Amino acid sequence: MSSKGAPKPKISTAKKMWMLGVVFGVVCAVLLVLASGFMVESTNTDVFCAKCHVMEPFRTSWQASVHGGKNPQGFTAQCVDCHLPHEGFVNYLVTKAITGTNDVIQNFTIDGKSFDWAANAEENRHEFTFDSACHRCHNNLTPPGISKGGLTAHRAYLRGDANKMCTECHMHVGHKDMLKTVKDFYAAENN
Repeated sequence: MSSKGAPKPKISTAKKMWMLGVVFGVVCAVLLVLASGFMVESTNTDVFCAKCHVMEPFRTSWQASVHGGKNPQGFTAQCVDCHLPHEGFVNYLVTKAITGTNDVIQNFTIDGKSFDWAANAEENRHEFTFDSACHRCHNNLTPPGISKGGLTAHRAYLRGDANKMCTECHMHVGHKDMLKTVKDFYAAENN
């Protein structure tokens, strides 16, 4: 028998729809991955963070600090370099989403002029800065020239004897004159 006359099997409508759905799903997944990578990168800058009005004075005090580029190396740490954990990508993204959402909500609900920034910094500074973030750049905690007290404290920290976070000793290290800058910023707004 000849197969010339045999009709070709037709692909059912359901199978066509399923194949179209798979192609559409793959395209959407690729676009989502690319878009999410772009979103993570574009929201990692000080320019983005300072779009929230209450963050403006913090950006100013950061720019005047060693972490904001006022150092011999010209190195500039971005907000996320200090204010997000660096113990894994999932933890980083989850904390970024939670922190970002809280920051946006607080931008609309906090009156920066009357908010007690000093008390907030004192009470929450351990939640604003992560040791894993500090260790990404500061991997040598006993460098030449460190003070005797600093050397003793850092050695105890490295041995696990100190049971402290970096921000317990280095309170506002990423923001030069932070509380004064915030106070001056809101005082100028009142004029």
